[in-house]
Amino acid sequence: MRKKKSCSVIIARQEHGISRKLMSPNALRALYRLRDNGYVGYLVGGCVRDLLLGREPKDFDVVTNATPGELKRMFRNCRLVGRRFRLAHIHYQDEIIEVATFRSQASNEPEPEPKEPAGTDHRQRPPQMLKDDDGMILRDNVYGTPEEDALRRDFTVNALSYNIADFSIIDYTGGLADLNAGIIRTIGDPAVRFQEDPVRMLRAVRFAAQLAFTIEEHTWKALVAAADTIVRAAPSRLYDEMLKLLLSGEGARCYELLRQTGLFAALFPHVSNWLGAESEGFPHTRFGAMLSRVDSSLQQGNKVSPPLLLALLFGEYIDEKAAQFRRQGVPWQQSVNAAVAEFMGETCPIVMITNRVGLALRDIIGQQTRLKKIPGRRPESFIARPDFNDIIEYCRTTCGDKKDVVTQLGWWEAQARQQAPVPLPRELTKEAGAPQRKRKRRRRRNPSAKNRADRV
Repeated sequence: MRKKKSCSVIIARQEHGISRKLMSPNALRALYRLRDNGYVGYLVGGCVRDLLLGREPKDFDVVTNATPGELKRMFRNCRLVGRRFRLAHIHYQDEIIEVATFRSQASNEPEPEPKEPAGTDHRQRPPQMLKDDDGMILRDNVYGTPEEDALRRDFTVNALSYNIADFSIIDYTGGLADLNAGIIRTIGDPAVRFQEDPVRMLRAVRFAAQLAFTIEEHTWKALVAAADTIVRAAPSRLYDEMLKLLLSGEGARCYELLRQTGLFAALFPHVSNWLGAESEGFPHTRFGAMLSRVDSSLQQGNKVSPPLLLALLFGEYIDEKAAQFRRQGVPWQQSVNAAVAEFMGETCPIVMITNRVGLALRDIIGQQTRLKKIPGRRPESFIARPDFNDIIEYCRTTCGDKKDVVTQLGWWEAQARQQAPVPLPRELTKEAGAPQRKRKRRRRRNPSAKNRADRV
């Protein structure tokens, strides 16, 4: 039976069909602990959405009226993280449950200063709610009610709550109706919501692609209008979000939406211009084709590393840059190094690809010529490389339809199957903490003593 309480709709346990057997045991432990200590605790967000859709949630998030300090005292396995949003991470053996305190829709006014005795020297506490001049949230630690917390979330389908007290679903924003209609809709004015946090635009694209939903008309128009402002978000955060998009299993659909909204052009302006131009009379179609291959691989249960993903998507772009360097007389390997460095210089100010991933990307592309040298010098060392499988997979995906390439890959894979484990170099065993035999130092004889013995 659906009941209305204030502005919410409550769906009783017998009507929504979500079973606790489908939930994380650790999330339930955290919720029961909160309940037993007199606090309110809800499951919230994507896990509730996915359970209602019959999908398996990737993680389970909890919200409560307990403050971070109270959570720290309640859970011995608790770690407090974050400054922009203060969160509690409850550490279990195989899982981390993220617990947040109900947050409020607060103004940008600073908190009143506490009265102090005369002569007290103290630093002013930073405001708990802070926005920049453009309206982007910099800090949000003002606590509120469950309804206020739901209203400050991004999309209606992500604002549904599961109440552990009576096992009901609480809907404050009309999320159930949008879930049934297959619609992604912001809570409140979409222009303001995207201004507060530009990354919400990428999340709208990801949810629409993953769930096969439609972005609601006003939300779509606001997204297209604000697409250029995506660069206001932190580059490291944009890198993480792009990985979520392109490794979601629906990367091709995400890419299509990114192009349609203008987000891709804002995130990768140089690559976007290159994709819009023809090369020797042919359009660049490999980017989308590679994403379809990645989606297929992920849907079959395979893993795709971030360096391999970037190599597959941007490899053709980097190859053309390297060819330009070679026409200037730069040797082959140095041309690849220079091309990757130029690509990183273009990309990282907006989407911060880590240096480790950039080096691995360079090696995957740069080591392709090594596959042609059979056996070459020390093939066992090449097989022992940590990125050997990525190098092979890149070659198979981009050139696997050529007969000579099939032969080369077959030889290398056969060698890899026969290859005995290569012992770690001495430097690595030292770093790993392996016990080292201590060399005995020989005692040096005193020359003067030897001369005295000779004279005797």
